Amino acid sequence: MSLEAIKKPIAAELDVFEQRFRDAMRSHVPLLDKITWYIVQRKGKQLRPMLVLLSARLFAPINEGSYTAASLVELL
Repeated sequence: MSLEAIKKPIAAELDVFEQRFRDAMRSHVPLLDKITWYIVQRKGKQLRPMLVLLSARLFAPINEGSYTAASLVELL
């Protein structure tokens, strides 16, 4: 099974997550904003947030807490 096949059931939620994560990483402090910009640009496969969202969806609809948890594990 490919990574794309695993992502497919939560594709829309991953798009929402990516936008929320980018928005949350913005800062009014120029140096901090530059540092977080590099973090966001090097997003990789986003396996951790994907697993959080898939797990959340097993038990209930994905909600604000699901996106917060996905963002926190992405920062690990």
